[in-house]
Amino acid sequence: MHIPPFDNKNIPIVDINNTKVPLNYFNIVKLKRNQFFEYQIPGYETCIVPATGTIDIYVEEFHFKNIGNRVIDVWDGEPEGAYIPTNIKSKIICKSENAEIFISGAKFDKILKPFEIKSKDLDVVQYGSDETKTHRKIKHILGSNHHERVGRLLCNELYTVGQGGWSGFPPHKHDTDNPPNETRHDETYNYRFKPNNGFGFQLFQKKDGALGEASHIINGSTVLIDKGYHPCVVAPGYEMYYFTILGGLSQRSLIQYFQPDHAYQIETIPGIKDMIAKYK
Repeated sequence: MHIPPFDNKNIPIVDINNTKVPLNYFNIVKLKRNQFFEYQIPGYETCIVPATGTIDIYVEEFHFKNIGNRVIDVWDGEPEGAYIPTNIKSKIICKSENAEIFISGAKFDKILKPFEIKSKDLDVVQYGSDETKTHRKIKHILGSNHHERVGRLLCNELYTVGQGGWSGFPPHKHDTDNPPNETRHDETYNYRFKPNNGFGFQLFQKKDGALGEASHIINGSTVLIDKGYHPCVVAPGYEMYYFTILGGLSQRSLIQYFQPDHAYQIETIPGIKDMIAKYK
């Protein structure tokens, strides 16, 4: 499902118990200096990540200062953030002139401890190649190195390296809870392009042997993935980014099922096996 960009007025784009991706939560919050935003979400753990701007975060007795260092756009520095436990009140205060803040979430009942994620804590993997048109860099904000501290949420930023090319390839899905072969993870993306008039296409193929549908994605598009194969592509001359939220049904580790007709291409893409392992 494609949600074109709109002014959400700090109201969740994907609210709790969404009919399409009930395991996900997503909000974009925009603040000016000294403005604040408070939230508390029962049944969902969350991660606060400034797309741009600098914020302070208050959660219980914890105070996370100066989170975020990007000014111009998501290419202007490394992501930072904070993990917020289920059903715990959090307050975000804008410390820069402006801030645009992503709040990602996954359904999870147990209450864990909050913590901050600074740029030094990121788990970064780069794979693919210009020759295979699959060159990408993934910055894991809440990745496999946080399994002991997070319940079901995986959160990362994905960048195409260079202009044009494919992502989510070979086509894969994660809509059936059948470990160790596949896990059920709902997924939500928010896209950005550089220059910001760039565009791409998101494919939705619900089942093998059936024609899929494609959505024209632009700067600010949100995409909800509930089932099926879902590769995407950016037009030549543009770089693509997407903020990624994954929420697992029965476990946090993601096991992807690659489309049989195309799975052999895993062997042709440099470093892709390391990328797959980072989600487990």
